[in-house]
Parts: sequence; C-alpha cells; structure tokens
Amino acid sequence: MTDTATHTGSAAGQTPATTVGHSVMATLRSYGIDTIFGIPGTHNLELYRPLRDLGIHPVTTRHEQGAGYAADGWSQRTGLPGVVLTTSGPGLLNALSAAGTAYCESRPMLVISPGVPRGEEGSDRGALHETKDASGAAAAIMYASHRVTSGAEAVAVIHDAFELFRYGRPRPIHLEIPLDVLEGPSDSTPEQERAVPWRAYHEADPRAVARVAELLGRSTSPVILAGGGASAAPEALRELAEALDAPVVTTMNGKATLDESHPLSVGSEIRLPAAQRLANEADVLLVIGSKVGDAELWFESLRPSGTVIRIDLLASQMQVNLASDIQLQGHSQRVLRQLLDAPQLWRTTGDGAARAAAARTAAKEQGRQIAGGLAALAEQVAAGMPEGAILSGDSSQVTYLGTASFVPLAQPRSFLYTPAYATLGYGLPAAIGAKVADPESPVLCVLGDGALMFAVQEFMTAVEQGLDLVVVVADNGGYGEIRQNELDRAIQPVGVDLAQPDWPLLVQAFGGTGRAVREPGALAEAIEAAFVAGGLQLIHVPTGIFAG
Repeated sequence: MTDTATHTGSAAGQTPATTVGHSVMATLRSYGIDTIFGIPGTHNLELYRPLRDLGIHPVTTRHEQGAGYAADGWSQRTGLPGVVLTTSGPGLLNALSAAGTAYCESRPMLVISPGVPRGEEGSDRGALHETKDASGAAAAIMYASHRVTSGAEAVAVIHDAFELFRYGRPRPIHLEIPLDVLEGPSDSTPEQERAVPWRAYHEADPRAVARVAELLGRSTSPVILAGGGASAAPEALRELAEALDAPVVTTMNGKATLDESHPLSVGSEIRLPAAQRLANEADVLLVIGSKVGDAELWFESLRPSGTVIRIDLLASQMQVNLASDIQLQGHSQRVLRQLLDAPQLWRTTGDGAARAAAARTAAKEQGRQIAGGLAALAEQVAAGMPEGAILSGDSSQVTYLGTASFVPLAQPRSFLYTPAYATLGYGLPAAIGAKVADPESPVLCVLGDGALMFAVQEFMTAVEQGLDLVVVVADNGGYGEIRQNELDRAIQPVGVDLAQPDWPLLVQAFGGTGRAVREPGALAEAIEAAFVAGGLQLIHVPTGIFAG
C-alpha cells in the first residue's frame, strides 16, 4: 500500500551510509540480490534510499501480493531468494498470501517491513498503519518472523536466512525493523555486511549410500519420482536415470527436472493413475525431494510394492505421506553425486525407455479424458511456444488439466505454478518476475479469466518494466471448476458465472496489444505472432471453441 500520510523520522539527519536501512540492503547486495519487489511507502523509504547507489533494481508492482509472486518467479529463475519490501501494516498483510505460497511450496523468500517504534508495541494509539501484531501475523504464515532491535541484529537475521535458503528447506522469512531502528544509525560494520562464503552441501551417511547404490544396481524395474527438491540437480538426475535405465516421473513442482523429451521421462504426471501404477509396481522406488502430498497425487496415495528410498533435506520428512525403507538425508545435488560415485551402482540396460513410454502414453490418454478440450488448447500452446520458453500458470483448469500435461518443457524451474497452495493471482506476476530475472528467455503466461482478474493490475507493471510478455487468457466465463463442483453436489450454480471485460481492449488500455482467437487452429499462430511483435501481448481464447 502506498502511504499518503507523512512521517518525520530520525533519518532526516542521517546519511545513507549510516542508516540501518543501508546496512540491510548492502548485506543483501553482497549475496547477489540485484532486484527487489515491492511498493515504496512512508515508513519503508530508508530501505529504498540506497538502492540506486547499491545497483539494486526496484520493481514496483501494483499490489504487494503481486510483489510476492513476482519475487517468487524471479527466484525460480535466478536460484536466489526473492526479496519483497513492504511498508508497515497493510503493506505487509497484503503480501502474506504470497508468503504463504512460498511456505507451502518450499521456496525461498525474504520479506522486509518496518514496524512500530520500540516501546510502542500494542499501544493502540491510532498510529499510521497500526496493526495489533504484524510480526505475529507474519510468524503464523512464514517459517519465522524476526523483530530486531539494531542494525547488527538485522544483518545477522539476513545471514541466518541465507543459511536456510542455501542449505535447509527453503521457506519464507520475515524481517521487521522498528521504524526508529530502521531510520537510525547502524551499529553494523562493512565486514559484518559481507556475504558468508558457500560451503559444501550436507551429504548422506556413506553406509546408507552404499546400501542404496547396491539395491538400485540390482533392481530390475526401478522408478524415480522427482519432486521440487530434485530441481537443484538436473544433470545428476539425468545421469542416475540413464545409469539405472529408470523411468522418471515428476511432481508438478519437479516438472522438467528431466527434459520431458528424454526417453526416460514420463512427465509431471504422478497425479494420474498410469504414473502411479508405474511407481507402485517398481521393485525400487527412489523419491527425491517430494512431500508426496495429496495436492500432487489427486486420486489416491501411492502404495509401492517394492523398496522405497527417500532423499530429503529433513529427517522429519522421510515418513510423511509415504513410508520409506531407507532414508538418505542430505541435499539432492550432493546425495545423487554420492550415488553416482558409489562402486556398488552397476550400470544396467533394461526396458526403462519402454516402461516410460507405456506409462507416458497411458497417462496422456487419461489426461485427455479429464481435460477434454483443454488438452487440445494446451497442445496449440505447445505448438506456438518458442524453444526454451518459460511457462507460467495459475490455479486454473487450463494449467493443471492442460499445460501441466500437454506442454513439454526442457529445463527445471521453467514451469511456474503453485500446485499445493493453489492460489489465484499467481501466474501473471510470476511471469513478470521470471522475465525480469531472465530477459533473454521467452516467457508465456497461460491462465484462466478468473485467475487473471486477481492480478490484472500487474499489466501496468509489465509495461512499465518494458517487458516482452505473452499472456493467453483461457476464458470459460468464470470459475469453471467450482461451477462443476456445485453441480456435482446438486447445487444450482451460484457466484461462479462472471461478467467478462473486453479483454483485448482492456490490455490496450494498459499499453499492450490485444488479440482474439476464435478458431482452435489459430492459437499457435497467434502465439508465434505475439512473440515476434514484442511488448505486452494478450491473446483471448474462449475455451468453448475447443469443446467436442
């Protein structure tokens, strides 16, 4: 929220190099953060003051929720945590849905906000942006919230956050800096503000690695299930799959960790019965970095008949949702290398590609039965997308029924989506963040009309940032799945059939270009033309043209 009230703080007599705000941003810059997302406000200006001098680019979104989702898209493309700056009170609270997404999907995010001055906590005196307990609200949603009392303490929180982001299960951290601290002189030193050097990733117990390598080497029908935690190790995953001749099925968070054109790839289809059957029938099932949660499975829990091995950063995850026989605790990148280096891991040639192809074909058929015309729509998207494109989606039927299955991708973290948190309003700002992070790669956002309305104001952010961005809005007239849910419960549809704007005209009002597709075979060509034209491009597609 952009403030309209004024505040006179102690920063008036401070130089940028001496404020706590400068110390905080200098520390972030030392870790490679060159972009932040947020909205300037009266109370957070000391965080914005040093940005130009530090070489940090601010992306001003039109809502703090959009800032959080853009930071998430940026993070997935850079491998660094997304940083969100909000003002106090409503600005922070507006960003909490994005922080909740980062927590649920295990993604790194740092949210920084000012807080009430020291001594004024809970004073209930009608101050600007007064909030009962902002840090408490953030702590209830994020991994942790830290209200600090000095510059040195704020800098220490940032170092601790990067320790988690680098070596632990990445989740969002909130840093609240009381206004009198933020605008006051810093007690941290330049030495304290330097990034902590990288160290080696945690590796698994070598005895357990040897045991697992022997089991995998002797396996006749191994299967690998790769979740989001495997996306840090795509090369090692590919090498292990090829060494074992093992089919690889992924969750949607792990989509394309193995190039989906690879003969051993089944795709991100673990939610479909054919892929679940493949995993259940394996004599050894290796699960890498996945909660194996309900949101990724849809139909029923996995029931493997063979030995289950899990690789995870946390011991607490090893029996969650799926019991494991052997556990390898450590970072996926390091543990997979341990397995590849183990002499017990015999290189084999078997029927892995044939098993993968059979499961892939069966899963695609099952996906078509569920998706209906959205499968054909997604195939048109795939036909029109440039090579190496990043694909953003939303909690829209066109994403989880369509593009997740029918748009093959080649690189990890190129499918921007939230399968567990399942929020609306993610797709457009995430695409913006990804394009800011990776300007040379084409970025395509495909989402439903209901989802786009949650973040339509971010069209202005895309135009202001000068981005080449293509958005396909699949218009089913409202909240299509919820309408079907109501009918399934014998509820006459209520609140789900929504009036629609003139979408091409709307995007033109923001400074973009609008196109309308009225024939199913024209979508691929429209996408190709939109990428050639550049700038913000919207393509409006009524889903009804793909029915039948």
